[in-house]
Amino acid sequence: MLLIPAIDLVNKKCVRLCQGKMDEKTVYSEDPIATAEHWIEQGAERLHIVDLEGARDGKPVHMLTIAEIAKRFPQVVMQVGGGIREEDTVQDYLDHGIQYVVLSTRAVAQPHFVKDLCLEFPNHIIVGLDVRAGKVSVAGWSKLTRHNIIDLAQHFESDGVAAIVHTDIERDGMLSGLNIAASEELAAAIHIPVIAAGGIKTLADIEALCQVNEDGLIGAVVGRALYEKTLDYKEALAVIKKMRPPK
Repeated sequence: MLLIPAIDLVNKKCVRLCQGKMDEKTVYSEDPIATAEHWIEQGAERLHIVDLEGARDGKPVHMLTIAEIAKRFPQVVMQVGGGIREEDTVQDYLDHGIQYVVLSTRAVAQPHFVKDLCLEFPNHIIVGLDVRAGKVSVAGWSKLTRHNIIDLAQHFESDGVAAIVHTDIERDGMLSGLNIAASEELAAAIHIPVIAAGGIKTLADIEALCQVNEDGLIGAVVGRALYEKTLDYKEALAVIKKMRPPK
């Protein structure tokens, strides 16, 4: 069970948003590289990095910063999202040592783009499906579509994506607990891994996550809880190790 610290970037700073709203952000660090180092020292094996301005603008804004993090910590798996809407951008991130790119807006708008990328870059493409009120949202969560998440996830699975990141927008940054039931339902409907996101607050959330029987739910992204210190990362890892020991 992976517990993946989130590093969200705006103006070269680490921030957290509430429900994806850019005007409701809290700055936690002005040094993203030091922040990455901190979580790695705490035991993180994977980082979830999002270029929030890239997601809003439709093109990368923080690629150089993200590339520097990858260069400094090549031993850590990194999944990067935000503004990845061109094949060249995917190639650039992979060339910088990023293991996974996370597609969202263009994936939903043009599913054939995902299929093409999966053929070009097998085992490097993750799709992020961000859900509000049961429907998938795009463009930095500013636009709601009519797409059903399970239908889309099954389609992307057939295209060859490596995993799905499932975010409950209404819980993201709100410290209100994961929507585990929804993530578990999604994991049961597909055969590729699912990573949950949005709402983790305390060790009770980690314990609930570990109790999920669905093997396809491989972990969760955690953000505000770490930065607000309602959750201690090392303690959370210890709980996971105890409840879900390595196979």
